[in-house]
Amino acid sequence: MIKNHPQICLFRPEIPQNTGNIARLAAATQCRLHIITPTGFSTNDKNLRRAGLDYWPYLDLEVHESLDALLSQFEPEKVAFLSTKGEKYHSELPDNIQLLIFGQETKGLPKIYHEKFGQNFFKIPIFHQKVRSLNLANAVSIVLYQQLCRKQMPAPL
Repeated sequence: MIKNHPQICLFRPEIPQNTGNIARLAAATQCRLHIITPTGFSTNDKNLRRAGLDYWPYLDLEVHESLDALLSQFEPEKVAFLSTKGEKYHSELPDNIQLLIFGQETKGLPKIYHEKFGQNFFKIPIFHQKVRSLNLANAVSIVLYQQLCRKQMPAPL
């Protein structure tokens, strides 16, 4: 993990291919990936493994049973929740964000987090009124790379 890179958190992910793609992204960017259980799949799922290819040894992964336990490790103003229910756009994310939290593919994040951290909720714009959300792996990619570019990423290898 690179010290100033944001960390990624998936709250109870349901689709193994999404999680595998995000794991590959986290390995490539040297960002720690946190997964909040339970998940909708086994860690032995072939779709999860296939999407992550042979990059699993390079992944900095932590698995947690509780989002609250993970949140206790961060200052609230350095945490961002990405949700279709956000009032602000992802382009308004502060530069000092240390943890990017993404909800379940079908349910998003529990209402209690909206109530407690409403000012920390951001959304990615959708330009078609009939499209509710983006694919989770795409959403993580968009937000993560925007944050990395703001922090002036080190030159790639």
